[in-house]
Amino acid sequence: MKTEKLDTPVAGPVASRHSKAAGKKPVLDPQRPSWATLLMFLLPAVGLLIVFRLAPIAISIGGSFTSQSLMGETAFQGLGNYRDLFTDPSFWNSVRVTLLFNIIINPLQIFVAFIMALLVFAPGRFLTFFRVSFFLPMTMSTALVAVMWNLLFDPNLGLVNSILAQTSLGRQGFFFDEDQALGAMIWISTWKGAGYYMIFLLAGLFRISEELYEAAHVDGASSWQQLRLITLPQMKRTFLFVFVADTTVNLLFFAPVFIITRGGPNGATDTLMYRAYESSFTFVDWGRALSLSCILLALVALVACAQMLFFKPGEGE
Repeated sequence: MKTEKLDTPVAGPVASRHSKAAGKKPVLDPQRPSWATLLMFLLPAVGLLIVFRLAPIAISIGGSFTSQSLMGETAFQGLGNYRDLFTDPSFWNSVRVTLLFNIIINPLQIFVAFIMALLVFAPGRFLTFFRVSFFLPMTMSTALVAVMWNLLFDPNLGLVNSILAQTSLGRQGFFFDEDQALGAMIWISTWKGAGYYMIFLLAGLFRISEELYEAAHVDGASSWQQLRLITLPQMKRTFLFVFVADTTVNLLFFAPVFIITRGGPNGATDTLMYRAYESSFTFVDWGRALSLSCILLALVALVACAQMLFFKPGEGE
């Protein structure tokens, strides 16, 4: 007896899988956006970045190699602007003031901000007071802060000197004293900016898992040991961001110098940023001003790279 060969394939897992693969198109993941959607969101941001960031940098670098006459005629200067800067004693004084200002204020400001973050992070009955008093200076404009502290530090009518006059210290010159002017600038900048960086450090503290502290407490670790072995290592990425941001802002420190001292007394607060402003708007030397801006840009990039290497997180961090 002959058996007839069936033309219909036998159903099975392999046949079913092949039939599905051959008969159906791949299904797109509805959660994954298309390239058109990604470009639609990215192009405006990229366009703004080019127009307001990259293009001004390119224009500044190109303009630093030119000079402009009072008649508005532009001529190629080559490295002449940089050569004039490097042979100018006032430029090196501005470099010294800017570097000294940053060497002091950057670690000081971050240290104060971290102490403030720890006070706000720890539970206590004065938590609301700490939050308000630390955050309030950040809400004030830089110009207002400069005017306020200029009045408070006034040698004759200032409140601070009125209090010091009753002590053995006596009245101080502050912004009018060559030895105290930069220190006074560091004070008002720290008072104004520490609360801003406190917010980022506070976010880093909240990011640390409570289980680490609980395990350390069970092992008998003291508060100092928990801070040194848990808090600081876990805060490394946050400190990196804060240090880079703080350094960038302080290298471009300008407003209080412009409002209060105008670079004085005797060049004690003559920062590179104020020198660039004076070159462009007082002496109308655009090539020199753009050269100073490029030097500041290179200095910011150099310091940021150095800080990123120093605070580079290790594996598993």
